[in-house]
This record gives sequence, structure tokens and C-alpha cells, in this order.
Amino acid sequence: MNNQKLALITGASGFVGSHLVDLLIEKNYKVRVIARSGSRLRWVRNQPIEVIHCEYNDKERLKTAVKDCDYIFHVAGVIKSKTKDGYFKGNRDVTRNLLDAVKSVKPNLKRFIHISSQAAVGPSPDDNPIDETAPYNPVSIYGKSKMAAELEVLKEKDSIPFTICRPPSVYGPRDAEILVLFQTIAKGLHPLIGLEKKNISLIHVSDLVRGLLLAAESHKAEGQIYFISSEEYYNWDEVGNLASRLLGKKVFKVRIPHFLVYAVAGISQFLSYFKKEPVKLSLEFANEMIQKNWTCSVRKAIDELGYHQLIDLESGFRETIEWYKKEKWL
Repeated sequence: MNNQKLALITGASGFVGSHLVDLLIEKNYKVRVIARSGSRLRWVRNQPIEVIHCEYNDKERLKTAVKDCDYIFHVAGVIKSKTKDGYFKGNRDVTRNLLDAVKSVKPNLKRFIHISSQAAVGPSPDDNPIDETAPYNPVSIYGKSKMAAELEVLKEKDSIPFTICRPPSVYGPRDAEILVLFQTIAKGLHPLIGLEKKNISLIHVSDLVRGLLLAAESHKAEGQIYFISSEEYYNWDEVGNLASRLLGKKVFKVRIPHFLVYAVAGISQFLSYFKKEPVKLSLEFANEMIQKNWTCSVRKAIDELGYHQLIDLESGFRETIEWYKKEKWL
């Protein structure tokens, strides 16, 4: 047991984080997770994990969490907030606090793996997928907060061994975001944003967490940034067609003009101010939805990490749908 590598995971109660816990335990890692007050560790509670109860602004407790770690996977983040400040506190400031804890404790850290997002750098400006040389151009406050978090990590290039990984849209069992698409398709409706086809990179969560581990363990990856994504690119027409076929549903396609997307998002955002929780469909999210190309290249990850997409979209969707049905989410 003493020769086991110790990995700390933030965001283990969430979709990606819980799958990462599963993979690391399968790979014989000792796993420690941070659980904030109110965190639901439902997906990992039966796993042999060490739980550190800690808020991300508790700098002394964070020092306990990072102590003796070989790897730190920073997955936690804020994807919905009513305010700009909420995004930056949850993404930039939490990242800064973790980095400060590492610098203070100085564990014999092999790697700090920061899980960012393509939103940090923005959509592809043309039909060519962006790569790691693309300049920052986020189109939402969420994206700007993820960019700010990346910049905090980059400040530590001389003091902390890090790797930044940027996934695009992620799907798979336990995901509550793409579930909305399947629920809508199951009702016989396939909404499409705008009048032109929109292209995306879309990765299954199992491919993503495997790519994160490859990046963590690779010596070449230290100080580097990688897109961890699908090798294939898709458009929302074919995504919806595949979902409708797998669900056995005939659908009515509705193309929604951009102005109507903004109108609905504006109403949704206004109504959210009277609710406790923030909504996903905000004006900021609408600005991401109308972009033509959310595609990214994984050539660097292939060449330097030996990464490859293993799960094709049909196999991944079929598994996800079966899981949704089993859990009665669909």
C-alpha cells in the first residue's frame, strides 16, 4: 500500500470527477477527494477513497488536502452562476487557492493537472479546428473565468509541475447536461440553433479521463497544454439524427434563429433572479450556442501522449442512453 501513488481530486462529486475517481482506483492509485459542505458523493461513496471535508476558501484546510500528494487533478469548477463574480470565484480564485496551498506545503508533487475547457480559448474562428497555438478568445464570462484560471496556473511554470487539459463538450453516464438533448429527442423534437450547420468536438467521459491520466503520467506533458477531445468532428444535425435513431423516435426538426435564442435566454436569465439556483440557459450561454464551430485538434495529444479516441459516437450514445434509462433519467 505504501508504494501507491496518491492522487487528490477536486470535483469528485461531479460527472467528470467521479469517472476519474473510478479510473484512478482501477489503476491502483490511492485517491483523496475534497468534499465541500453539501457535496453529494453519490457516485463514489462506495469507493475506497479518503475524504477531506473542506471549503475552497479555507486555505489552512487546503494545505492538509494537498499534503503528500503525488498528483492533483483539479476538476472542480463553476459552470452556472447568476453573477460574473460567481464564475471568477469558482474558477479563478479556487484555482489560485489550490496553487497557493501547494506552494506553501511543497509536497513532492509529480503533477498538478488543471482541467480547463475549450471555452477558455473560444470557438474555432473558421472551419479548421483550433489547436494549442490559438490565442485566447473566450466568448462568455464562463470562458473568461476559465481563461483566468489557466493564467493563474501558467504563472507557476517555474514553481509547480503542471499540465493544462482542455476538453470540449463531454457526454456519458452521470451527465445531466446533454441529458436535456435526449429528453427533447424522446419527446419527438429536435431543436437546431441557427440556419447553418454547427460543428462540434464531443468526447465520451471515459476517453477524457483516460487522456487526463496520460497527460499526468507523461514527462513530455509537464508545462504543456493539451486539447483532450474526439478525433472525429460532428454537427448537431447528425448528433440529433443518431440520438433519434437510438431512441427509436421520429423527430420534428425546428431551426431556431439566433435572435430567438437570445430572446429565450434573456427571459430565462431574468426569471433566474427570482430562483435560488442559476439557470444554464443564460445570455452568456446563448453566446456560446450561436457559434458555428466548437472544434479542436487532438494532434498534439496524439503525438506526445499517445492518446486516441476509443469510443465512437454511436457506441457512446448507446451506452449513455442505456444508463439514463436504467437510472430512470429518461
